[in-house]
Amino acid sequence: MSVSHHLLRRLLSSFAIITLAGLGGCNLDWAKPELSTPLPTRFRETKPKSAPSIGSAREFASRFGSKELRTLVDGAISDNFDIAAAVARIKEADAQARVSSAALWPSLNLTNSAERLQTPAAALGPSVNNSSAQAVSGSQSSGSSGAVRNNFFQSGLNASYQIDFWGANEDASKAARLLANASRFDRQVVEISTIASVLNGYFMVLNAQDQLRIAHENVRIAREVFLAIKARLDVGTATILDVAQQETVLDTQLASIPPLEQSLRQQRNLLAVLLGRTPEGFAVKGVSLKALHFPKVEPGLPSEVLLRRPDVAEAEAKLASQEFSVLQARAAFFPTVTLTGQYGLQAIVFKNLFRPEAIAWETLATASQPLFDGYNLQGQYMLQQGKYAELAAGYRKQVLTALSDTENALIAIAQNGRQLRLQQDSVSAAKRALDAAQARLKEGTIDIVTLSTTETAYFQAQTQLETVRLTYFQAATTFYQAIGGGWSPTTREAEIARADEAYAADKGPWP
Repeated sequence: MSVSHHLLRRLLSSFAIITLAGLGGCNLDWAKPELSTPLPTRFRETKPKSAPSIGSAREFASRFGSKELRTLVDGAISDNFDIAAAVARIKEADAQARVSSAALWPSLNLTNSAERLQTPAAALGPSVNNSSAQAVSGSQSSGSSGAVRNNFFQSGLNASYQIDFWGANEDASKAARLLANASRFDRQVVEISTIASVLNGYFMVLNAQDQLRIAHENVRIAREVFLAIKARLDVGTATILDVAQQETVLDTQLASIPPLEQSLRQQRNLLAVLLGRTPEGFAVKGVSLKALHFPKVEPGLPSEVLLRRPDVAEAEAKLASQEFSVLQARAAFFPTVTLTGQYGLQAIVFKNLFRPEAIAWETLATASQPLFDGYNLQGQYMLQQGKYAELAAGYRKQVLTALSDTENALIAIAQNGRQLRLQQDSVSAAKRALDAAQARLKEGTIDIVTLSTTETAYFQAQTQLETVRLTYFQAATTFYQAIGGGWSPTTREAEIARADEAYAADKGPWP
């Protein structure tokens, strides 16, 4: 079933002439876009020193000092549907890599056929009669019709293989396998985004509970003042206007409770969906955002952050995959050589099918060279180059985005921490002013406008404090995403190793 060396040599010797004829006027040069981006030696908002990875999502969640939060993160990793979909995309990419690599191997098929053919007398011609037709071995006459019936039995193996001289099939395989790697990096991107949503969702639930407690306390304070002013009205030391003003303050605080209740319940529902659970059976036991600890953060060096970002690794893998797609499109300009062979048994009588004289074989070498196709190959080559340039620009932007995300997260942590401390001072001052105003109210030496202003300032300061606290903790989540969520070069190598194992598994009989 092998091709003779003489035939193969003659076939290969014609490649140069065929290729020159087919590629006349085609420019196959490719100027790859520039990829290098100068990296800073340090982040502006922190010291220039190396730092270890922040660890897994579970380890990072533990830094907040909440067992419940750690349990929620574990639940999201195991049950979140976005992560499950990303895992399914990994299986799809692995399967596509196997499909794209199929051309690297020979194809072998077993073919069995039984044929019965009737040739009508009208097709045999007037000079052919039944007796002469029956003289043909294996033929049978159909009686008075004069038609001849023939049988043909065949059983054998068919094989074909395209010699990958120019690496087109190898390039297609490598491109698909790199996309399989990218799908694993994408799974990490989805996981980090999901964990960030869980962290922020938990913080928002606790914040809504804090805001509700503050709102109810403010209602209590406003009601006490309202009753005190109303008592003064009864003795003639206050006016109806004073009562109405304080009633407005009280009603405003009462009106703030329904939207807070709505936010709390809806945030719980969103958190339940992130964990793959129904909202009806989900509850959060945490009480206050103030009970959590703010984790210490160290980003390390810019180069370390880039190695820890799975989205940068994904962009890099897609870019490397596209380079092989460009090379595959370039290889399409060159000749292709396909070897085919057949070995089996053929007979017109079934009982003779398994005799030695029924053995039949055939070998064939085919060379094909595109000469003119309406510039389709040129268009495909230019298309793949354009896609590479697009991905190259996206990769460089992803690098800058990673650095910018980290800088912004560090700025947010520093400035929100500073604002939180200042706002705490503001609340303390507002509380002292309110206490003094209430004391003067009891003495009857304060006007209602001043009291109302003092109350409102204290209420607003408390609300603003909890808003800043929430923003501060959300900055920690942003930092977690910015530095890759515990991903690392070691994780990258492990993901690539798993992709190689998936490709090597269940290949069938071929090595």
